[in-house]
Amino acid sequence: MLIIGITGTIGAGKGTVVDYLVEKYHFKHYSVRKYLTKILDEQGLEPNRDHLTALANSLREKNKSPSYIIEELYNQARTQGGNAIIESIRTIGEIEKLKTLGKFVLLAVDADQDLRYRRAFARKSETDQISLEKFKADEAREMTSMNPNNQNLAGCIQQANHLILNNHGIEELHEHVNQFMQQIQNQ
Repeated sequence: MLIIGITGTIGAGKGTVVDYLVEKYHFKHYSVRKYLTKILDEQGLEPNRDHLTALANSLREKNKSPSYIIEELYNQARTQGGNAIIESIRTIGEIEKLKTLGKFVLLAVDADQDLRYRRAFARKSETDQISLEKFKADEAREMTSMNPNNQNLAGCIQQANHLILNNHGIEELHEHVNQFMQQIQNQ
């Protein structure tokens, strides 16, 4: 079983990459957001970015593992079988744990901040209908942390095996994904 972990900045195109890998390469998708949203729904809380982030940090701390959520998703993937994508890797501990569980590759997706904000806002999801100032503040909060249970996107991106800069259209993004997959298949 091959596991591709997806990390990257807000609105960079991680979901579009996942959709393409699922459609063209037949990966199964395991989403941290969906996992957390289900818990928030059960608690009667709105699935906004603040609640998602607080819940993720709390689960990691409560379970004394910065990789707790990813381990839960990995167990689902192992039960289902086949190649898997786990989206979105946000802590160094998640990367370290996945490296011990089998064949694992980390893909980071990034793009220019203003473009990412426009993309995120255009998605019209509950978590993305925010001001540019709030977008920047959320990103700054998630970018680095010395607490191993909190998001550290900059650290995760630095550890990626491959980085896609998604500043152009979807056809170019798909070509980058195809090149990434070719590299994996050649290893």
